[in-house]
Amino acid sequence: MNVQPQTPRLLALLAVVFAPPVLAAGDAPPAAAAAELETAEVSHRTVPREYRLDGVVEAVNRTTVSAQTQGQVEEILYDVDDFVEKGEILVRLRDNQHRARVAQAAAELKSATAELARAEDAYARVEGLYKNENVSESEMDRATAELASAEARLDAAQAALEQAREQLQYTRIRAPYSGIVTNRHVELGEIASPGQPVMTGISLEELRVTVDVPQSVIPAVRKIGEVNVYLPNGLQETEPDVTVVQPERITVFPYADMGSNTFKVRLDLPSDLVDLFPGMFVKTGFVTGKKDELTVPRDAVVYRSEVTGVYVVDPAGKVHFRQIRVGRKHGDELVVLSGLMPGETVALDPIAAGVALKAQARAQAQAQAEGNQDG
Repeated sequence: MNVQPQTPRLLALLAVVFAPPVLAAGDAPPAAAAAELETAEVSHRTVPREYRLDGVVEAVNRTTVSAQTQGQVEEILYDVDDFVEKGEILVRLRDNQHRARVAQAAAELKSATAELARAEDAYARVEGLYKNENVSESEMDRATAELASAEARLDAAQAALEQAREQLQYTRIRAPYSGIVTNRHVELGEIASPGQPVMTGISLEELRVTVDVPQSVIPAVRKIGEVNVYLPNGLQETEPDVTVVQPERITVFPYADMGSNTFKVRLDLPSDLVDLFPGMFVKTGFVTGKKDELTVPRDAVVYRSEVTGVYVVDPAGKVHFRQIRVGRKHGDELVVLSGLMPGETVALDPIAAGVALKAQARAQAQAQAEGNQDG
């Protein structure tokens, strides 16, 4: 049976399928959207020439605390990876003998004080008699000597008490600064002797970077004295947020290593850095001169997965997405390795440029659809 299609419904369906795209409500015309974009011109800029080297982060304060008196380890209050505040007790030693020595020294001081009081009274009596010529000069000399001897015994007793108290304090081994325990050298119940290592720790408050620099670069380091330290989140140069810090002090060792002919250079870092620990590798850039490089504003660069690009606005006002390769960061600018030419214009607002590019694509599709219908 031959069935005729419903002509009105078929025409309506074809009209929906092949209808040209239209701008959504509120969308600006492509030309107007591109004209409103804030742009910047790609140009050359004089930037420092750097010699890149790997450096190792190390702690300025790294200490092994040792016992200063003998005693049995009675209590261990911290262990490896524990954070310790300055002055906190790390290890307690048994202090019974030291307390007994303090008590003995205190008793000797009390006896010496009484002996000095007796000698002073005797000296006062003999001095009065001597002035009245009732005692001989030898008696006066004997009283003077006994008084000086009593004063000396008192001084010795005071020193012995201070020494005993200091030895008692040594049974409380304390942290010299705030830091992290990296190694523990004693066990509970062990007899600690003077000079025996107890704990090793490092401080994270003061860090520095050690770099082995070739001798050919050392003259520029000493003359210019500029170094950029790239922290771990800035090791990948394609990342938008590259953290660069300048050391507070640069120390160049005055001798070279005999095997590698390199000079050791220490870079003291600022004290307000976070997520940086001893033993980590960082990139360092020693400034050796200046050069002209093509740069682009950081705000204009976008990162889409593994693609780095910019929105280029041509002289006709059309927006194009261009993939580029970027290098080091210099302030608010990024060095362009490839993908752009001097004099080209890039959009500073990638979001607005993306909207303009979509509107431009819709307009082109609409114009193409209208051309197909006319044909």
